[in-house]
Order: sequence, then C-alpha cells, then structure tokens
Amino acid sequence: MTFNDIFKSSFLENVTSVSLLDMVLALALAFGLGLFIFLVYKKTFTGVMYSSSFGVTLVALTMITTLVILAVTSNVVLSLGMVGALSIVRFRTAIKEPLDIAFLFWSIAVGIVLAAGMIPLAVLGSVVIGAVLLVFVNRKSHISPYIVVLRCSGHDSETQARAYLEQCAGRCVVKSKTAQKGMTELNMEIRLKDDNTDFINTLAEMEGVESAVLVSYNGDYMG
Repeated sequence: MTFNDIFKSSFLENVTSVSLLDMVLALALAFGLGLFIFLVYKKTFTGVMYSSSFGVTLVALTMITTLVILAVTSNVVLSLGMVGALSIVRFRTAIKEPLDIAFLFWSIAVGIVLAAGMIPLAVLGSVVIGAVLLVFVNRKSHISPYIVVLRCSGHDSETQARAYLEQCAGRCVVKSKTAQKGMTELNMEIRLKDDNTDFINTLAEMEGVESAVLVSYNGDYMG
C-alpha cells in the first residue's frame, strides 16, 4: 500500500464525475425554462387566489430535478440508491387546481430531459406546450356560465322569477332547491346570451323575491 492509497477517497473521485461546464449550463437552462413555465402558469392562471409560491416552486422544481438527474446519470450505483430514497418521499400538499398537476409534471419532465442532454427537445417541447396552454386555457367562450341564487317568499313569485329568467338566459337549469317555511332558495345554472347582467336587478325588484345573486361559474364549484 502506497502513501497515495492511504489518502485515496472514492468521495473525492466523484468530484470530477460531472464537469463544471455541464453543471453551469444545465442549471442555467433549467432556470430559464423554469422561468418560462412560471410565466406561462401566471398567464394562464384561472383559479380564485393566485399563489406566487407555487410559481417559484415550478422554477425550483425544474432546477432540482436537473440536479438530481445529473448525479444519477454520472453514477449507476447512485441511481439505484436515489430510486430507493425517492420512493419513500410523500407529499401532503393538496393540489387545488387540476391544471397545476400538468405544470408540476412539466417542470419535472423538463429537468429530466435537460439533464439527459436533450436540450433541443426540452426547449422546443416547452415552447409547444406553453403555446398550447396559452391558446386553450385563455380561450373565452361567448356563452358564459353563471349561477343565480334566488330567494323567494312564495310559489307564485318563484314561478314568475323562473319564467323571467328563462326569457333572459339562453339556458336555465335548476341545480338545487331548498324549501323552508315561507321561503324557497333556488340555485340555477344559466348561460348568458351577452355580457349584459342588468336582468339580475329587475329580478331582485320583483314582488316576492327576497334576493337575487349572480355568481360566475367555471364548472369546478357551485355557488
């Protein structure tokens, strides 16, 4: 055994397994594409409350995935250990919007593809996915869905209010009805023919109508 063998370390041998240029280039591209994903998420967000921390998470997730895959591709033994380590990780954070899952997988996929050296695929794929999301998510329908919440004091006022609502709306469907003594509450889905909502004022002034509420409805919840 020589003097060099005594101080020989397998840990130090792995220092040069990934070159500095590869690390800098991969992380810089991961940051750029992660930022692009963040901007697309911010532009296409349609939820109730925007979370800036989730957008930052998309950038960080892209860079972290790139970092992990770079380490895995440089060492086969490490890849086996990494699979076992990541298999015990559990995430408890609830995903509020279904589209958020697509952005999470997008960030992870970009990190994997970048670390594998497929830079054109990562860049071109991100541009195409971003364009598709911008086109379809931000597309506005000319028929807007709404929920009307009516509180009526009698059957006659309820019938009159429903008849007037069916004349003003392109479609009128009862979603739920709650009847109490001397009071009836209706939740009705309607489709507006245009952006004019003055009919809700006329509806509230009808005799026997206690209140009329118009709520925007995107299909994920009901007011």
